[in-house]
Amino acid sequence: METEKIVADYFAHVSEEIWERAANIKLLITDIDGVMTDGGIIYDDNKLEFKKFNVKDGLIVYHLRKSGLMVGAITGRESYVVQNRCEELKFDFHYHGVKNKAKKFDEVLETLELQAEEVAFIGDDLIDLPILARVGLAVVPLDALEYVKPIAHYVSRFKGGEGVFREVGDILLHAGQHLVPLIETLSLQENDKK
Repeated sequence: METEKIVADYFAHVSEEIWERAANIKLLITDIDGVMTDGGIIYDDNKLEFKKFNVKDGLIVYHLRKSGLMVGAITGRESYVVQNRCEELKFDFHYHGVKNKAKKFDEVLETLELQAEEVAFIGDDLIDLPILARVGLAVVPLDALEYVKPIAHYVSRFKGGEGVFREVGDILLHAGQHLVPLIETLSLQENDKK
């Protein structure tokens, strides 16, 4: 398998500026609703909340953390479903019900002793603008609001809940020269089983 060519084709649309920004990232923070989900909220008659997450988004968290990157979430809603998903994925941190995301972002930077340019953030709405405006790599889903997109360095090819988080994870892994070796290692393990 020509892994390098496949990966190069996958990322052919990504500009040199994005690769330069991605190479400096130490922490990926994401919003949840509209990024890791499609933004829909379903309630049943018992007021139980349901959300659909993309399993491909979740899988990449393990590999990001294994490569030395931290992963966190800052979301504006309180949701047990989201808290459970963040715990399941072993996010380094996750904050829920945050109405002032900029203030929480400053607290995260101080706690982790990071600079804003060392952070990538994925958001899709007005509440995310104060962080998107400051980070080293600002990303929005394809279906983010049109007036949020101009502040982003990168508009994903994917809509919220359809792989935007995974795409950013793959970009960060590739920028750190981890993606191709990961694919090749896992491919060899599979071939060894045959």
